[in-house]
Amino acid sequence: MTDWLLALVPRYGLWLLAATTFLSCLALPFPASILMLTAGGFVAAGDLALAPTLAAAAGGGIAGDQLGYWAGRSFGARLLTRLKRDPARDRLLAKAVAIMDRRGTGAVFLTRWLFSPLGPWVNLTAGSTGYGWPRFTTAGVAGEAV
Repeated sequence: MTDWLLALVPRYGLWLLAATTFLSCLALPFPASILMLTAGGFVAAGDLALAPTLAAAAGGGIAGDQLGYWAGRSFGARLLTRLKRDPARDRLLAKAVAIMDRRGTGAVFLTRWLFSPLGPWVNLTAGSTGYGWPRFTTAGVAGEAV
């Protein structure tokens, strides 16, 4: 699939980059990192402009993060309610919510770039635990900018 996607970069460039970063933020197996490196090569060669390339990569990533957050907010709460029926799980979930409240901003920020494979799961966790949307968005945008 990677060869196929890379062959599409000269033709669909920015749209492909935005779509790939969007889908990778939803835990779908798309090679966003490789595609961003390839786009950087096209920028260095002068085939793509820097600002629109950055905007496409960040825009796709931010949109994917937001969709993951709102999916967790919409559907994750029902799952958590079901899981809380067990007292042992309820204590663990309460601990997870407390950790998210204390360290959520750092977790969201770092999973945009340093621990990116965890990003989609942090998005869902933040949404399902009721983590504040403004804090999530601020940390997510800052992380995507890095």
